[in-house]
Amino acid sequence: MTDRKDELAGNLAKVEERIAAACAAAGRRREEVTLIVVTKTYPAADVRILSELGVRHVAENRDQDAAPKAAECSDLPLTWHFVGQLQTNKVRSVVGYADVVQSVDRSRLVTALSKEAVRAGREVGCLVQVALDAGESARGERGGVAPGGIAELADLVAGAPGLRLDGLMTVAPLTGEYAGRERAAFERMMDLSTDLRRTHPAATMVSAGMSADLEQAVAAGATHVRVGTAVLGVRPRLG
Repeated sequence: MTDRKDELAGNLAKVEERIAAACAAAGRRREEVTLIVVTKTYPAADVRILSELGVRHVAENRDQDAAPKAAECSDLPLTWHFVGQLQTNKVRSVVGYADVVQSVDRSRLVTALSKEAVRAGREVGCLVQVALDAGESARGERGGVAPGGIAELADLVAGAPGLRLDGLMTVAPLTGEYAGRERAAFERMMDLSTDLRRTHPAATMVSAGMSADLEQAVAAGATHVRVGTAVLGVRPRLG
């Protein structure tokens, strides 16, 4: 366990250096960027170590893995983010532990989240997931609403009981005009965030950037980066 703690501490320090350097290069203060460690496929023991090392935000993308892990770590001072594509039949479970759902991309999901949040007596933060590889009205390959659909979905979230509109999330697209152009993709996201904040001033969160492209996200203005591999190591293959 000590070896694992040393390994995670070393990896965290390297990621912290990268974020700090990216902030300095962009003329931003380090505290403007929040690190979310993506703990998918890793055990609750790793989450516990990360908490000991000062991590306060963790993310999961599969409810069947996340729910038992969150329950096992319920004593820790953590904010849990759900970042995967979310089916409506998993919403009740996810609302039980997720403080923020970053992958809101359709009206049916908003309705389901609102119903369960009210039932559980919780307020759940929501990010509209934006697909920069989608046409103006289509959905992206990995979920997400096209830029043209943000306003309508954001209004729906903002008006839904039990939900709080926190901002936008994206993944750098693998196809389309932004493929291989992460910085441009994230700059487009910041423009979309500016548009959103005209009608929803409190929706300031922009979750963008992962292990490979966090520098580009920070340079563009992202407020949250989601880092898994660079902290926890290469993920075990899922059988």
